[in-house]
Amino acid sequence: MGTVTVARTAEPARLGETRLPDGRLLGWAEWGPPDGVPVLLCPGAATSRRLGFGAGVVDGLGVRLVSVDRPGLGASTPAPGRTFAGFADDMRALCALRDLGRPAVVGNSQGAPFALACAEAGVASALALVSAADEVAAPEFAASLPTGLRALTERVVEDPSGAEEFFAGFDADAMWNMVMGGSPDCDLAAYRDPGFSAAYRRALTEGFAQGAAAGYARDTVLAMGRWPFALDRITVPVDIWYGEQDESHSPDKGALLTTRIPTARHHIVPGTGGALLWTHPEAILTSLLDHHPMACAEPRSHPDA
Repeated sequence: MGTVTVARTAEPARLGETRLPDGRLLGWAEWGPPDGVPVLLCPGAATSRRLGFGAGVVDGLGVRLVSVDRPGLGASTPAPGRTFAGFADDMRALCALRDLGRPAVVGNSQGAPFALACAEAGVASALALVSAADEVAAPEFAASLPTGLRALTERVVEDPSGAEEFFAGFDADAMWNMVMGGSPDCDLAAYRDPGFSAAYRRALTEGFAQGAAAGYARDTVLAMGRWPFALDRITVPVDIWYGEQDESHSPDKGALLTTRIPTARHHIVPGTGGALLWTHPEAILTSLLDHHPMACAEPRSHPDA
């Protein structure tokens, strides 16, 4: 797999909102054929449904990619105090209402633990964790975390309400600056492409569109605290992907996480960092589709990864 620095995005083919049984709305965006293999995307931190991935790839692979705003972000109704289990329940309801069946699920960056919640709850048929936010509050990582991150993680664990209030002070510009300041040159080459940067910044602006950062703050406290998942009980296939130059998402690029999930496979991709979802979408989706029963039952192209 060669080095790729181009990150492509495309406007959604379909955009809408679905009302859940309790009256809340979930905003979603779709790419690819409407009768394609359903792949549910749990986006990264503070980004809206509009920042999908796999432009120029999903149609050829026959993928119906569905990206969803988590509660309080983008077009989705806030749900103060929400939990991982509640998110999985929302996704189960959405899958029923949107005829997604039991989709394959992709979790990118901060979306990774939410994707794991779907896997543990039986919502996902297969899982790809890409540049995954790791469980930094796990005791095994205490000695390896940078001082600032260790202090922030301890604050989340010891005072989640105070930490949530702190994260609620973030905005779209702060998020953009944090990503740009923590990315290697190979990722910056992708992020600074005019088309991609415009799409990324728009997704961040939409992520904070409800006038506050409460949705992002709740996500971050959940992701940075101790995870409530029994990872060793996940039975669906899991592919864990990290770029070789990713220094932001996991202290060991997912090595420990891979050992905690019996069905996990670990992939390290050279020449890229946290931008992996957008620089290598074909490899990620092709590997994911190999596990999906709907994809296996239908003829499709199988491009080289």
